[in-house]
Amino acid sequence: MRDRLIHLQCTLKMAAAEEFLVKELDKRASGQAFEVILASSDPKGEFPLSPPKKKEMSLEEIQRKLAAAEERRKNHEAEVLKHLAEKREHEKEVLQKAMEENNNFSKIAEEKLNQKMEANKENRTALLAAMNDKFKEKDKKLEEVRKNKETKEGTED
Repeated sequence: MRDRLIHLQCTLKMAAAEEFLVKELDKRASGQAFEVILASSDPKGEFPLSPPKKKEMSLEEIQRKLAAAEERRKNHEAEVLKHLAEKREHEKEVLQKAMEENNNFSKIAEEKLNQKMEANKENRTALLAAMNDKFKEKDKKLEEVRKNKETKEGTED
């Protein structure tokens, strides 16, 4: 406890030298409490009410700043144009790829359609040939039956 008091006294002496005040408050069961008060100073010096005055700029300095701003603007514009060119190039590539895929799909679809049409034509030709053979067989049988009938009628008469 004595050490704390000595420490507090030393702190108070330092406070007087450094323009702040440390006051001991009531002792509590949880420990001691202190209040630190900063010494008042000239409020106008610390917190000016008006904005600080800008120093006068020379014509050369103004021109240099304008040139730097123009350079930044040109660089930004070049960057934007570069991004736009890259975007257009990408769009062209995507469009070209889409057209190639569309052409490939069209070719494949046309080939499949031609194969189906060829297969249908071959099937139809085969079916017609089979029907012609069947009709020829029937015609032969019919002719045979007529001949047999004529011969029978010729022998009966």
